[in-house]
Amino acid sequence: MNRVFLIGRLTQDPQASTLDSGHSYCRFSIAVNRNFSRDGDNKADFINIITWDTLAQNCVKYLVKGSQVAVLGSIQTGSYERDGVRRQTFDVRADQVEFLSRANSAPQAGSAEPAARPARDQAIDELKEVEDDDMPF
Repeated sequence: MNRVFLIGRLTQDPQASTLDSGHSYCRFSIAVNRNFSRDGDNKADFINIITWDTLAQNCVKYLVKGSQVAVLGSIQTGSYERDGVRRQTFDVRADQVEFLSRANSAPQAGSAEPAARPARDQAIDELKEVEDDDMPF
C-alpha cells in the first residue's frame, strides 16, 4: 500500500504548467513539522507535491506561500541526469488537497477541523482494512 497523509504549509507559491497533451499540473512543496526532536529544536521536512488537472487549477487559484493544507496521495519516484550525475526524485502525487487556512491567517474556531476530517477519516479507514496476515513483518 502506498498512501501518504501530510499536513503542512506551502514553502512557495504553486507553479503551474500544461503538457502538450493538454493536461495541466502544479508543483509546490510543503514544510511538515516533525513530532519530536532529540535535541529539542523544531525541525521540518520539506516535501514536494504534484497535482493534476482540476485539482492543479484549484491549487494555483487558491493557494499561496504559507497556506496550510492537508494532502492525501502516494509517493512517486523518478530520476534524471544533470551534468553527468544521476539524481533520484521523490514526490507526493496528491489525490486530495484540503485547504485548511490561508497564509498569515489563524484558523477560525472549528474551521480547520471539519476541512481536514474527510481526508483523514478516509486514510484511517483504509488502514483499518489491512489485515494482520497482509503485513510483511
